[in-house]
Amino acid sequence: MPEGGVKMKAVKYMDEEMVIKKGVDLLIKGLGPLEAIRFMSISPERRTESVKRHREWQKHLNKEQFFNEVFQ
Repeated sequence: MPEGGVKMKAVKYMDEEMVIKKGVDLLIKGLGPLEAIRFMSISPERRTESVKRHREWQKHLNKEQFFNEVFQ
């Protein structure tokens, strides 16, 4: 046993093909086939664009007016 009494355990990684297969299987099981396909087709650029658009909207938002309209 190594110094300090800590025993290292060998880690075996799955090959990339197996990781992809298991990941897709879990997505389909958790989300269903249609939502899994939607998830896999989401573009990272599209997500970034929506965040930028939302931040721009917030920057110009009049909070008092917004809350008055929402909570009339």
